[in-house]
Amino acid sequence: MESPQGLRTMHKIDSSEVKNRWSRVGIGKIILVAFHVVGAIGLSLPEYRDLFLALTPFHLLATMGLILVYHRGWTDSFPIFGAAAFWIGFGSELIGIHTGYLYGDYVYGPTLGVMLWEVPLVIGVNWFVLSYLTGSVFHKIPNDWYAAFLGATAMTALDYILEPVAVSLNFWAWKWDIIPVSNYLGWFGVSFLIQLIWRKAKFEKYNPLATWLLITWILFFTILNFTVIS
Repeated sequence: MESPQGLRTMHKIDSSEVKNRWSRVGIGKIILVAFHVVGAIGLSLPEYRDLFLALTPFHLLATMGLILVYHRGWTDSFPIFGAAAFWIGFGSELIGIHTGYLYGDYVYGPTLGVMLWEVPLVIGVNWFVLSYLTGSVFHKIPNDWYAAFLGATAMTALDYILEPVAVSLNFWAWKWDIIPVSNYLGWFGVSFLIQLIWRKAKFEKYNPLATWLLITWILFFTILNFTVIS
């Protein structure tokens, strides 16, 4: 039987581990907020906008890197999911750009950096990160199809908030300057497929920064809807 002394020692160790874990998560949250506060200010000020637009791909890559630092499920299935999310998302954009199917008629501007077949490579990263975040937020829901539905709905809702900002900042441009309903239907369909893959892949799905970052993105693009759209 464990002595009171031993129990007190174990309790102190457990408390210390929990405190260290929360301190580490807190640092990550602070970094994410700082990234996006600075980004929102820079994009909202016309004299600094070009500089911050040039930094946009690096901002997304840095955000992905931070999320991966806090990822816990490093099994063989995780990079397979990551590759699937990247290439399904990127491939759907290729179809959209070159055929007009899935999303409608649009073209990418230079803001998002290096392109492959007229689609920025960082778009695949965006699909991965957004799929990862929404999948993690709904990871406790037991039914795969329902969880995938909620994840895809959240991804489409964020795209709805993001679209006017993206057009104003020349991320991409729509034919006749009209965002078609097919864009959101296509987003939902592709997102649902990736979310199902997320659910079927065998790795730990919880990330302590996921909900925080998703909320930060919602606030970030909501603010930009008021500050960059003329």
